[in-house]
Amino acid sequence: MDKRYMASCDKPDVVEREVQDREPKEDNKDEEKGGFLEKVKDFIHDVGEKIEETIGFGKPTADVTAIHIPHINLEKADLVVDVLVKNPNPIPIPLIDINYLIESDGRKLVSGLIPDAGTIHAHGSETVKIPVCLIYDDIKSTYDDIKPGSIIPYKIKVDLIVDVPVFGRLTLPLEKTGEIPIPYKPDIDLEKIHFEKFSFEETIATLHVKLENMNDFDLGLNGLDCEVWLSDVSIGGTELAKSVEIKKNGISYVDIPITFRPKDFGSALWDMIRGRGTGYTLKGHINVDTPFGGMKLPISKEGGTTRLKKKKEDRCEDDDDEDEE
Repeated sequence: MDKRYMASCDKPDVVEREVQDREPKEDNKDEEKGGFLEKVKDFIHDVGEKIEETIGFGKPTADVTAIHIPHINLEKADLVVDVLVKNPNPIPIPLIDINYLIESDGRKLVSGLIPDAGTIHAHGSETVKIPVCLIYDDIKSTYDDIKPGSIIPYKIKVDLIVDVPVFGRLTLPLEKTGEIPIPYKPDIDLEKIHFEKFSFEETIATLHVKLENMNDFDLGLNGLDCEVWLSDVSIGGTELAKSVEIKKNGISYVDIPITFRPKDFGSALWDMIRGRGTGYTLKGHINVDTPFGGMKLPISKEGGTTRLKKKKEDRCEDDDDEDEE
């Protein structure tokens, strides 16, 4: 009995010892394995850092340096966004895509994608130009509260996607804010025609023109060209090369010289001479400077009526006005 008991007791003792002996061995293997992996990771990290330090890999940087408006009229505004990208790496990096979005008060005005936008030279910098076109009809049809003649704020968001060794594909997000006008053509009226010299063959006159600026920004008038019709008869074109400032939502007057032949008017001439007034039409353009750059805006007036005055009569009329004051 004692021998069998001892034998039965010895067996589990041996098994238990064998288990106890094996467990430390497995732990040692895990420790050795874990230690090896950590050493490999450390080695790779150290090698990567040394390669990065030796070769000089780094993340590129970008910044919006300027936004230009090379062309603007009543239909659209062309914008060019200048983005300066710097590449600190010893090899060129491809600029894979450019995503852009222009919004106003959180509302999208225009967005787009420019694929395969070029390459940034090694240890160099490049100014990437992003052309954007704003179509005013699209904006006004979508947002009723954006009125012609107003100035609206905008924010442009740009994502530059580049591919850099070591780092892989990176997205460089950029933002810039500004203001853009929604221009509106000025209103024009021909108030008077002053005769300097009158004859049937050649008459020299001055057109007294009123220009009303319907925009929320000043206009610096530096040129005007238009064609004039009196009683449905064209008396030719005229130009103005005089600078005049028209304040925002304001009115200015300009005098434009013109020469024409009254005998071409036929019977309509007698109505004008009798002082009954004459119908007129003006069509042309003005060149103006604005805080947003130069603009060429159309001017037109049809179905208007004006007075024909001799200089002497006009001076008497002005004297009467002064007496009344």
